Amino acid sequence: MALLTLANTGWVVGYTIGIVVVLVVVALVVPILLLAKRIGTQASAVNAGLEQAVTNTAGLAGLQTTIESAEAIVDGLNRGRKRLGG
Repeated sequence: MALLTLANTGWVVGYTIGIVVVLVVVALVVPILLLAKRIGTQASAVNAGLEQAVTNTAGLAGLQTTIESAEAIVDGLNRGRKRLGG
């Protein structure tokens, strides 16, 4: 009696192919998951940097007001210079 009969050979081949397929899928998915984890970690750092940039640039919202005030001051100085004959 042979260890592998013709009926059992199909099962052994099927299981072998199944195991190989599972190993290939795992070999492809694990690097993808590791990359996704690294991207997630970097995304947190990028988000923290962007939040800091929002804080650092909040003062720029009033820049137009500052420009308008500076223009009004310069215009007033120019008028004063002309009146003084300069």
